[in-house]
Amino acid sequence: MFAPRWILLAGGIAVLSFSGILAAQTAPVAGQSPDAESPTFTNQDCPFFGPQSERFYTDAYRRASGMPMARRQSSMTDAVTKTLGYVPGGSRTYDYGQSHTAGSIDSYIWADFQKNGITPAPKTSDWEFIRRVTLDLTGRIPTPDRVLTFVADTSTNKRATLIAELLAKPEWVDKWTMFYGDLFGNTTNKASTSLNRFAQGRNAFFQWIQSSLKSGKPYNQMATELIAATADNTYNDGPSNFLVGGVVTMGPNQDIMDQMTANTFDTFLGVTHVNCLLCHNGHGHLDAISLWGSQTTRYQAWQLASHMSRTSAPRTPVDPSNTNIYYWSLLNNQKNFTADYTLNTLTGNRPARIAPANCKAGAACNYVPPQYVFNGAGPNPGEDYRVALARNITGDFQFARAAVNYMWAYFFGIGLVDPPDTFDPARLDPNNPPPAPWTLQPTNAALLNALAQHFVASGFNVKALMTEITSSDAYQLSTVYPGQWNAAWEPYFARKYVRRLWGEEIVDAVSQATGSFPSYTVTGWTGLGLTPDKMSYAMQFPDVLNTEGSTNAFLDSFLRGNRDDQPRKQEGSILQALNLMNATLLENKFALTGAAASPLLVSCTTLNNTDAINKMFLTILSRYPSATEMSTAAASLPTANGATRNSALQDLAWTLFNKVDFVFNY
Repeated sequence: MFAPRWILLAGGIAVLSFSGILAAQTAPVAGQSPDAESPTFTNQDCPFFGPQSERFYTDAYRRASGMPMARRQSSMTDAVTKTLGYVPGGSRTYDYGQSHTAGSIDSYIWADFQKNGITPAPKTSDWEFIRRVTLDLTGRIPTPDRVLTFVADTSTNKRATLIAELLAKPEWVDKWTMFYGDLFGNTTNKASTSLNRFAQGRNAFFQWIQSSLKSGKPYNQMATELIAATADNTYNDGPSNFLVGGVVTMGPNQDIMDQMTANTFDTFLGVTHVNCLLCHNGHGHLDAISLWGSQTTRYQAWQLASHMSRTSAPRTPVDPSNTNIYYWSLLNNQKNFTADYTLNTLTGNRPARIAPANCKAGAACNYVPPQYVFNGAGPNPGEDYRVALARNITGDFQFARAAVNYMWAYFFGIGLVDPPDTFDPARLDPNNPPPAPWTLQPTNAALLNALAQHFVASGFNVKALMTEITSSDAYQLSTVYPGQWNAAWEPYFARKYVRRLWGEEIVDAVSQATGSFPSYTVTGWTGLGLTPDKMSYAMQFPDVLNTEGSTNAFLDSFLRGNRDDQPRKQEGSILQALNLMNATLLENKFALTGAAASPLLVSCTTLNNTDAINKMFLTILSRYPSATEMSTAAASLPTANGATRNSALQDLAWTLFNKVDFVFNY
């Protein structure tokens, strides 16, 4: 269909070298050995030592131990901006103010700049900003008309106005339902534990997340509902599906209590090492990773898990004649269960649960009562155990820290604690620093705490948090650094790091730009009376597993994860580049005739070459072409209408969808 002109056009307009650019993010830092390996441990009973072990290592630990960094955001950003070759979108202001309101995000960021002698990147242009913030908040590219009206607007508060406008859009709900679906692990089944929620349970969970965001439900209320949920039927009750995600087969009930606890602390407190502590004492295993973990015992982790000891999660066949299809219940049997977390179990998916050696004879040697590790409190008399846990978690300042850090990591590419769920609770207070050789864990502890305080003061308002972040000067810095960039500045956020678009964002942007919208039939969704019955955007999918036949392979190649043991990732691959160049899913968007004809391409056939090129760039890349791009594209387009020119227009559209600034948010 498309001629060898592709290659010529690609060379002239700088189609991205996909694998080369994305490989840059994992390049080792100067002075580090690319062959550095993780420390060798022998105990394989804990997930910390398994195939997912790398996620337990913080960036600070990697730096100290000489391990390669998990991501190099500045390296990837340098590669992208170098490939762009110029600053898209025209002029910008290089005189960026250094004075900021005390207590604001920027007051902390700029204080670090001044302390470390760092000159930040300039302010991003309006062209870049509207595309950046629209993608980040809604997962969509901005419409051409909105780009032009925004750039032409001379009001001083137009960026704040745009942010408020985007937060009010239904596509904001789509994007963040996907985000929290990832965070809460909402999927039909978990291969790692053989758990099956079935599509109905997943759908109920999806609709609960969606309705919670639509209604502006405070985040602490969302967490409370998930932790304290009870339900007879998970097909009809969304929040009960969160803890059901911790059901582990082929073991005693304590395995389930442990996993429910580990999932809860990872999700809501960002403390993934509880999963390690539920297998063994921290001392001797976490000494180089977490100061808090190294001082915490397995017994204390059992006290946390005991909050789940009065909970059962039985399953009931939908049809008694077919026990392979069932729903779950999440029951609080406080009155019927009289035993707390039981010890002396010798089987299961974790090491044997043996009473401590110093245990005196009696019930304490057999049962562990619930106790919250960070304040030593147990449930109030007669209080439901999980209600008590939810109360302690959402009332813990660490809950707010974890929530804002997850959000910061999304908008900036790196968390203030990174990876975002590797918090060390003993190294977070700048007024009470840890003993040497330990250092404060967050790259900017004062900012993290201030942002968490603002979140609490807002009533745990997610939109208020997003407004504060995207309105900051730090978020609005350019990705292009005009001087010599120092990789050691990466933790200080002196430039905006690029983000490779999610697979769902790429598919949706192609549909939106071409005007050729699909009607997706999502597995386990259609025919149930759910709204919408069929979807036009991949960002509306309720899951990341086997969602829709025509897009599965494409989306999987962009590493959307499985909401189980494979998180969403930014890494690149040759398969991604090949899909962008050759996938039928994209090629079908370039039709000029028939019911599937692209409104963008059809309209361009009626325009002269200059107007057609401008329209394509503005629609696909949210900007006009540079002079070099205009001359290169114009040279490839015949002036006379006909089949040859039509084919050249298709080639141009294909080239723009394969450019670096289409695939990355910069």
